[in-house]
Amino acid sequence: MSGFVVGLLALVLSGNQTAARAADHTEPVREVVGGDLAPAGRFPWMVRLSMGCGGVLTAPGVVLTAGHCVTGSGKDDTIGVIAGTTDLKSGAAINARSVAVVRAGGFQDETRGDDWALVKLDRKLDLPVLELGRGRVDESGPMTILGWGQTSEASMRQQHKLRYAIVTPIGDKQCAKAYRKVGVELVQDEALCAAGQGADTCQGDSGGPMVRQTADRRWVQVGIVSFGLGCARRGYPGVYTQVSKFHADIRAATRKLS
Repeated sequence: MSGFVVGLLALVLSGNQTAARAADHTEPVREVVGGDLAPAGRFPWMVRLSMGCGGVLTAPGVVLTAGHCVTGSGKDDTIGVIAGTTDLKSGAAINARSVAVVRAGGFQDETRGDDWALVKLDRKLDLPVLELGRGRVDESGPMTILGWGQTSEASMRQQHKLRYAIVTPIGDKQCAKAYRKVGVELVQDEALCAAGQGADTCQGDSGGPMVRQTADRRWVQVGIVSFGLGCARRGYPGVYTQVSKFHADIRAATRKLS
């Protein structure tokens, strides 16, 4: 089977990216397929972080990822970064390390909002950066999700080749109603929800982007992979941090780190 699986981590746990069930009675999807391998050079701002998360270059020396992917703010030289390639095993991959992390001040856990963080690198990379979405005009229509995470909920192995798929936004009220069934109250003004035909982000995709291509073919980031129930389970869309909500804060923190 060609193609790509992605699904959303069930209430993604910070750091170790371990999957958890939000409710014991729910049954996981055992196999989900949809999407494609990313062509070399198509998403040049995409990076892989060593704790098992994705991220994007939001400045030449700064990576935007999810708050639950890091342990807090301050000096941090423990995070390895792979950039400049869709294949993590490629000899052309660019390697860097973190020197500091800034996590959103209001972050508690991924289900309570403020799920974003910045990682300052030990040097500036000569690669394109990804533009941040500014509002609803960027948040309509089909979206693209991508990552090196697992290709099914049951899989124990993440990927070394970048994959991407198309998803469609789901209304906040519909999304909130679904998650309320499993005891999660969606922070609606900070979240975007999306789902596709068997396509979603999965364990190991946390912190990666949900993007949209504009009419003039610019890529704009509208979301950050945050949490969900399982991987592509019917009725439970993926939940993404709404980038436009935090646009000013992310830009201000990026300027301080650059």
